[in-house]
Amino acid sequence: MGSPEEARVRLPQLRLDELLEELQARLDAARGTRDRVHSLLEAVLSVGRELDLEQALHSIVEAAASLVDAEYAALGVIGPDGRRLSAFHTVGVSPEQIAEIGPYPEGHGILGELIRHPEPLRLAKISEHPASYGFPAHHPPMNTFLGVPIRVRDHVFGNLYLTEKRGGAQFDEEDVSVTQTLAVAAGVAIDNARLYEESRLRERWLRANAEITHSLMSGRDRTEVLALIAERAGEITGSALTAVALPMQDTGSLVVEIAVGMDAEAHRGLVLPLQNSLMGLAFSRASPVSSAEVGRDERISPEPPRFDGLGPAVAVPIGTGSAGPRGVVLLARKIGEPAFTATETDPLKAFAGQAALAMELAERREDAEEVAVLKDRDRIARDLHDLAIQRLFATGMTLQSAGRFIEHEEAAERVVRAVDDLDETIKIIRSTIFGLRTRESTGEAGLRARAVRVVGQAATVLGFAPSVRMEGLLDTDVPKDIADHVVAVLSEALTNIARHAHADRADVLLATDGRQVRLSVVDNGTGIPAGGRRSGLRNMAERAEQLGGRLELDTPEGGGTALTWRVPARKE
Repeated sequence: MGSPEEARVRLPQLRLDELLEELQARLDAARGTRDRVHSLLEAVLSVGRELDLEQALHSIVEAAASLVDAEYAALGVIGPDGRRLSAFHTVGVSPEQIAEIGPYPEGHGILGELIRHPEPLRLAKISEHPASYGFPAHHPPMNTFLGVPIRVRDHVFGNLYLTEKRGGAQFDEEDVSVTQTLAVAAGVAIDNARLYEESRLRERWLRANAEITHSLMSGRDRTEVLALIAERAGEITGSALTAVALPMQDTGSLVVEIAVGMDAEAHRGLVLPLQNSLMGLAFSRASPVSSAEVGRDERISPEPPRFDGLGPAVAVPIGTGSAGPRGVVLLARKIGEPAFTATETDPLKAFAGQAALAMELAERREDAEEVAVLKDRDRIARDLHDLAIQRLFATGMTLQSAGRFIEHEEAAERVVRAVDDLDETIKIIRSTIFGLRTRESTGEAGLRARAVRVVGQAATVLGFAPSVRMEGLLDTDVPKDIADHVVAVLSEALTNIARHAHADRADVLLATDGRQVRLSVVDNGTGIPAGGRRSGLRNMAERAEQLGGRLELDTPEGGGTALTWRVPARKE
């Protein structure tokens, strides 16, 4: 044992070592705090520099994971309903892992707890919380958890989720404080990115409006202008499909005149009822109608299939004046993409007004051209009456007077015949004048409307509404006599389905390219019975042969009958 003197010397030395160790620890803590504050400031500056919203969100997640040393981090964006997540940005999980896990979470369990109670949440073990929902297959194990809400102007935009602090440590109060500070900066960055995005969106709408106005003033065709409107609306809103439908007179239906983008052919020419279709609902209500997933919306008829791969959609009426909408524009995005917001729908309504203006100007231009034609016809009729007929009549009178002085019998007969020919010519000219001055207006509907009416009448007998698609200038390129045959064949084909096919689906296609008219009626019934009466089919075949066409019958892969009736659009 040492002496008491030696003990007294060692005691101060031990205290000094302890003090030095404590001082070193505090210096290390201060240095760590300084480094962390520096990292926080760098993160705030990095996040604040981003103006692209998607990139800003990703930067926020990366910064949060780095600041609290978390292995996994995510930012969930709360959807418009305030109860589910509409987007999910992750860090720490590979694309291969994400593919194995499956769809992103919607906001159940712990994630939903933070949505319902937007306050910081720190857990030592996720599974021990009452709201724990469990993890899907292939999900990496997670225990420690830190969740912090992100607010944008007193509104909860979303939540930061951080799990698995590295080294097996727990998230502490300092982690909560740092993450909350980042969340405040993130709210400002998100708000700035949104404002920037909205300003850029307004600029794009203004440029598109200027382009449409220029097209209108340059006298471009209505169809071309509507197609341009559809293309620009689809580009600006990031839509996979854009379609424009116009009303069919006296039918209570819409026909899709223009379709651009994903599966456009499945929509182009389609005849839609005012019920059981998104565009029909928007037209009848004269206000926008949206759908979270257009392919599964119960308000929309699934037949014919046309929305595969499409999710959020919105239908906006074209013009909503006293006369009602002139049509409807439909925009649809792919499944998994965000729903249409009011920020997007409001300028879209104004943009749809450009379509209404295009249609108004086209109608006024057609009216002006028709008036010019009528005036020209009146002028021609007046000139024929005042000049041609008077001269012919005077010539006839002169010949008739001169005939009395002709002694040669054959010559006298020729003069008489010439006078008769002049009388006949005068009658022909007068008939022409009457035709020029009589504006044709039979009041009879065109082929499109007649075909839709036939299908509508057949629906009550069939027990379901067949789908109808129309292509080409059916009302102008198909003469009335051929149109009568088309309507008769369509009626006969649908009647045969109702009587014999036992079908629950039928698709009608009526198309013309100006040279040929094609009517196709396909059902999923039992097919043509062997040995049955075929008088209806024989009548349809005879009609086709009379017009120089043919009738074709086939059996689709899924069963049923495919009837195709083709004839020339005009008689040779």
